[in-house]
Amino acid sequence: MKIPQALCTVPEDFVTDFYMISSYQQEEELYYMEQKKNLVTLGSTGITVEKNSFGALPIQRISKEAAIGLLRKAYAAGVTFYDTARYYTDSEEKVGAAFEGMRDKIYIATKTGATTAEGFWKELHTSLEKLKTDYIDIYQFHNPAFCPKPGDGTGLYEAMLEAKEKGMIRHIGITNHRLNVAHEAIESGLYETLQFPFCYLATDKDLELVQDCKKAGMGFIAMKALSGGLINNSRAAYAYLAQFDNVLPIWGVQRERELDEFLSYVGNPPEMTDEIRAVIDKDREELLGEFCRGCGYCMPCPVGIEINNCARMSLMIRRAPSAAWLTPDAQEKMKKIEQCLHCNQCKGKCPYNLDTPALLEKNLKDYQEILDGKEY
Repeated sequence: MKIPQALCTVPEDFVTDFYMISSYQQEEELYYMEQKKNLVTLGSTGITVEKNSFGALPIQRISKEAAIGLLRKAYAAGVTFYDTARYYTDSEEKVGAAFEGMRDKIYIATKTGATTAEGFWKELHTSLEKLKTDYIDIYQFHNPAFCPKPGDGTGLYEAMLEAKEKGMIRHIGITNHRLNVAHEAIESGLYETLQFPFCYLATDKDLELVQDCKKAGMGFIAMKALSGGLINNSRAAYAYLAQFDNVLPIWGVQRERELDEFLSYVGNPPEMTDEIRAVIDKDREELLGEFCRGCGYCMPCPVGIEINNCARMSLMIRRAPSAAWLTPDAQEKMKKIEQCLHCNQCKGKCPYNLDTPALLEKNLKDYQEILDGKEY
């Protein structure tokens, strides 16, 4: 059938409107694509959040009022994921105070270091009370020396399952610093998230871990994204981690200027450039090898050495220059290294298999030379 010519003619204003709508739709699609680039979904949990998340360990070092101010400022800027732990002294209490009455607007991940089922329930109830909530989004075993499983004799995983069935927790996670435990957790199929140190100083084995999590449908939460303060270029740190669509970095924040720095990336995320690659290459050349990450799992020391700071003093002085490293108080702490018993307890506890006593001696020697006038 032949269509009349009049019906084949499209009004000019219709064409204009069509292209305007099409252009708008394209812009809208591009906008949502860009937004999606800045989001990450934690595996099978379905939790989807902005790639800026808040690590609440450092807020235990500041006042409650200051902590609440930081947490609420982060939320106002679009940060909705907050990671804390029962062992972070009053961190949970501060998070609870900041978000009381707005529980459905945020995700909370916390951790238990319990080694028995009885201890598990005690810590869970305490966390719920401190956080002022009746459920936790992700409840994580905090750096256990083994991978808790059903039937292992501890009752820990059974308690975790029961807590989930009761609605007290929504997802089961594990944090660790040991590659063997992390791989076992992935292979077990028992965990929905893994929290592990990950930054641009990552080794091939660390990268393999990230990919294995993705294949297993597990969320990967990156702790120590600034390597405990040794990485001093947050743009480079952010751009590197942004390359991994299954990785959620948690940035430990203690000061407002630190928070402002990361919040500035929410609408304008740094991308990998030749300049940033050069920064990363230089840092990898300088830092890869045997260095202390400051995790503190070697503590406490029998003679009171502040191992997690003293064993990396040489790097901190050079990478985060501050007069505080050379004060009489700091000097006294470094001098304590001379009292080392060489009991090797710290060496045995180190998840990175460092020769900690030797590292302490090396840092003390360098520190004394700096005090004597050596340039750094």
